[in-house]
Amino acid sequence: MTPISRSLRRAWPRVAAVALAGLCVAGASWAAAPVDTVPGMPPVINPNNLYSEAGAGDFSPAVAGALSRVYVPNVRSDDVYVIDPATFKVLYKFPVGHSPQHVVPSWDLKTLWVANNAEGRTDGSLTPIDPKTGKPGPVVAVDDPYNMYFTPDGKDAIVVAEARARLDFRDAHTMALKFSVPTPGCKGINHADFSIDGKYAIFTCEFEGRLAKIDMVHHKVMGYLTLDKGGMPQDIRISPDGKVFYVADMMADGVFLVDGDSFKKIGFIKTGIGTHGLYPSRDGTKLYISNRGSNLIHGPRHGKGSVSVLDFATRKVIETWPIPGGGSPDMGNVSADGKMLWLSGRFDDVVYAINTTTGAVRSIKVGMEPHGLTVWPQPGRYSLGHTGNMR
Repeated sequence: MTPISRSLRRAWPRVAAVALAGLCVAGASWAAAPVDTVPGMPPVINPNNLYSEAGAGDFSPAVAGALSRVYVPNVRSDDVYVIDPATFKVLYKFPVGHSPQHVVPSWDLKTLWVANNAEGRTDGSLTPIDPKTGKPGPVVAVDDPYNMYFTPDGKDAIVVAEARARLDFRDAHTMALKFSVPTPGCKGINHADFSIDGKYAIFTCEFEGRLAKIDMVHHKVMGYLTLDKGGMPQDIRISPDGKVFYVADMMADGVFLVDGDSFKKIGFIKTGIGTHGLYPSRDGTKLYISNRGSNLIHGPRHGKGSVSVLDFATRKVIETWPIPGGGSPDMGNVSADGKMLWLSGRFDDVVYAINTTTGAVRSIKVGMEPHGLTVWPQPGRYSLGHTGNMR
């Protein structure tokens, strides 16, 4: 795509929203209504596809000079492996804090944070990585950072203190604590996504089989929603039009559909054993769903792992890609060009590079129990956290 055509593509939704708002032909609206976002949040360019600005090759100037790498945190070997995605080779590794869970791109795209939650201990920390050098910086002491997100305005980091059932709002750059939001009804709080307007977020409660809805304006719990009493919800992602949240549940072997505004369960889609991670395609038409191959927290090697491909428009699984020889696909993200899905093989100590056209799988040996890897750089204007929830 030429720079001119990309500019026109980016500008068109703005023009259409102004010129055609409110006009209807045969009862069909020509354009979606503009989204009234929280203060400081970048505007939603295309209300029909909130992932429109994270399309293939749509890089922010903020990632200029960033090395093309895949960063893999290994929970049990306390290190990060660095892979060259062009050659599929491990370049080097470096030690981090205890129990690194996820590598999280900052809101401003200038830092990658390794969340070391120090399971069962009190020495949790964050390790910053400079994307331009691929090297770690000085460790920052932070209590129980299982995962991390950012407020839509970019001012605060939200450290998910899973063992504490608490969300810690910290300065997005210094990580100094500002305030906390207790979530007593959400044991195992871990993954989240935000409404299209940024006014609320929904977090999964792994050990409660429920969700917690958080008011992002007044910083309080709005309510809880039980999905399944025996369930273990994992990752959560919002649909491109912002109307439905997809929730992976590793005990239900599929994804629950939740209306975020009304906070009601509206459906369920069967996918595969141990449903875990959710990743939109770069064009916003599909959702890649990793099925870890086991319903156990610590599952066996060579399980019945697979990736399901869901069509957002029809809400149906259109393809399933098994891991040859068995495996345990967990967390990761999509390459910048959308051609490769990178996932950790949690119980097999490998990383999978999966061709998004053919489903062909390559495996790369890494450290012990790889978890929330990130691909960098990724397209998008800003990151809401996790392994690259880009908008």
